[in-house]
Amino acid sequence: MKPAFTFLLACLLTLAGCQSLPDKTPANKPDNENLPSGSGNSDQNTVLLSARHCLSEYVRDQSRVHYGPCLKIISVGDKTPQVRDDGFIALPIATSLTLGVSCVYRHADGSPIPLTMETTEFSITPQTFTEPGKRWYLHANTKARQVIGCVPTLSRSTTPTYKTD
Repeated sequence: MKPAFTFLLACLLTLAGCQSLPDKTPANKPDNENLPSGSGNSDQNTVLLSARHCLSEYVRDQSRVHYGPCLKIISVGDKTPQVRDDGFIALPIATSLTLGVSCVYRHADGSPIPLTMETTEFSITPQTFTEPGKRWYLHANTKARQVIGCVPTLSRSTTPTYKTD
């Protein structure tokens, strides 16, 4: 009985290993037909801007995370943004655009505070994005704590521009 069980277990492990092997061309290989649409590889004249981004900051003396404001892009020009599967919007470089954004602050548990919802516009000039292929984030403000209002701030980082004193 024991050899039969060992043989069956070996067959199952071999079969499971075969199931995990890739059967498609890796995503980093050129001419890959298996890439999702809008993956960004086809257009070398775009940058990627996060469609939604929330700030947070760890408060060491309180041993907790402070949930800062969130920003969501609600329009590109006068159109609804085309958000990719990875949460980014492809924007052309060296082009003037106006983004409509909405900001909301969050409770201590991370849930939104509806009364703090605010909308504004963020202008992109031809000099804003000059290098294609980069990922950018639009923050609701420069810090995660002790700020008010919707002051969109462009950054290459996911963290706030300034730490709170």
